[in-house]
Amino acid sequence: MTPNLFALCFFANDPPALGRFWSGVLGFELVHDDEDVVLVPNDDTGFRIRFKATSEPKAGPNQMHFDLTSTSLEDQQQTVARALELGGRHHDVGQLPEEEHVVLADPEGNEFCVIEPGNNFLADCGFIGALAGDGTQDLGYFWSKALDWPLVWDQDEETAIRSPHGGPKLTWGGPPLDVRQGRTRLHFDLAPPADGDQQAQADRLAALGATRIDDAPCEPTGLAMADPDGNQFCVLIPR
Repeated sequence: MTPNLFALCFFANDPPALGRFWSGVLGFELVHDDEDVVLVPNDDTGFRIRFKATSEPKAGPNQMHFDLTSTSLEDQQQTVARALELGGRHHDVGQLPEEEHVVLADPEGNEFCVIEPGNNFLADCGFIGALAGDGTQDLGYFWSKALDWPLVWDQDEETAIRSPHGGPKLTWGGPPLDVRQGRTRLHFDLAPPADGDQQAQADRLAALGATRIDDAPCEPTGLAMADPDGNQFCVLIPR
């Protein structure tokens, strides 16, 4: 059986403050889970957002970022204004003046986009339209098999997958890839089914192209792994 995408985990210098920012932007409930701060979705997002403490500063662009959708120009402007009021800022990643999406960063510099209304690719998605990744075509194939989510886009080395139950798309833009700086700031936490086995899932993912890593932090009972592009993720104990 395949694992579930249980959470997207942010390493944060101030988890409570970053959790409050994203709770305000997304409207998700903020709760505490032991030492972590967790956002619980109130829609079909399907996974939690966790904030874990780190003393390391952010280095370079993240390999993943949120694409938030808009129903109208006014709605897009309201999302941008809300994010700025909560402590976000405009962010220059080389976007062109004619591009209609707005690039922002949260208080710790994590990039995200507020997409213009009428975007057909995200038309049937929720407020979190996509988790957009820097990654190869093979990475899209890996995560499609790892999560058993179908490919919904595979063209010109760009790929996207989506849960059969809906929610955001996971997308990868294909080469060239950004030069990685520092460790993975955002990563997936995968949870085997309740009747599954953590090691068996790790072995299955390794057979698909993942590798075990021993020098990266996971929660005490998690197994740290890296996908074929070298992005860290964690395999948790069954929940």
